[in-house]
Amino acid sequence: MKKVLLLTAAVVLSAPLMGCNSPGERAAGGAVIGGLGGAGIGALASNGSAGGTLAGAAIGAASGAVVGAATAPPQRCAKWGWDYEGRRVCVAFYNN
Repeated sequence: MKKVLLLTAAVVLSAPLMGCNSPGERAAGGAVIGGLGGAGIGALASNGSAGGTLAGAAIGAASGAVVGAATAPPQRCAKWGWDYEGRRVCVAFYNN
């Protein structure tokens, strides 16, 4: 029961990371959330062994980072500029 309560508290405390916008921020938030969830599942599945907990955390963090980066919303350009080769590029993004 204590493990389940600890896992629930960890997921609730990581909830503010779910509102990140850029792909890098989403990947970092997904890695944290996936790592915590994976560690909890690994600990429950392996009866609390350290190897199972670490394996679950590693798998959860990796998959959370991939899913977080893939689900980031597209960024909208706030200001356009020109690069050194004369191509139009976005120099500032809206803060979603």
